[in-house]
Amino acid sequence: MRKIWLFIILLLIALFFFKQKDMTFKQTVLKALYPVIMFLGKVFPSKNAVLANEKEILPLQSFYDLKAIANNGDTIHFDQFRGKKVLIVNTASDCGYTGQYDELEKLYQQHKEKLVILGFPANDFKEQEKRGDQEIAVFCKINYGVQFPLMKKSHVIKGPGQHEVFAWLTDAQFNGWCNQPPTWNFSKYLVNEKGVLIRFFAQTVSPLDQKLVKEL
Repeated sequence: MRKIWLFIILLLIALFFFKQKDMTFKQTVLKALYPVIMFLGKVFPSKNAVLANEKEILPLQSFYDLKAIANNGDTIHFDQFRGKKVLIVNTASDCGYTGQYDELEKLYQQHKEKLVILGFPANDFKEQEKRGDQEIAVFCKINYGVQFPLMKKSHVIKGPGQHEVFAWLTDAQFNGWCNQPPTWNFSKYLVNEKGVLIRFFAQTVSPLDQKLVKEL
């Protein structure tokens, strides 16, 4: 046990002196610990880490009627995504899972001809996204090379002010079967080429996990 604590202390000291210029000390620590956090998620998996629409129940409200405002102010009409799979992720900059930005970008680059990834920054979980839209865009670009579209910061959990996209994703009255809200930052919802919500992946599931990749 002493060796473990000594390793942690030495790691924190090293990170303090080698902190990345465009990250806070906390963000640097979280980025370094991300592999450990994901390992623990595999060791202690949640029973609801993956939810599947096995029967491909059709939505009661069309996914393609939805829209969102991008980080740069443009309106994104989902009708343009017909024929492609869409992965929707609620994101945050100060989270233990923020390292998934890097994996999401890798997934995007590998499959962007048939896959759209949309990031929805939100401050709904322990206030882990306090930055404004422009700061978020810069942070993601500089530290993770993010090129997939980011939306304006919004609310993704159920309640007043919930973004219409997440209202659709988390209510079976709209999507046909799924009532699962985001369990934390970097929860992921996969919609197929026909606008059918087919999978929910919790934050403990990496964007590069075969459980997700095989659905693309």
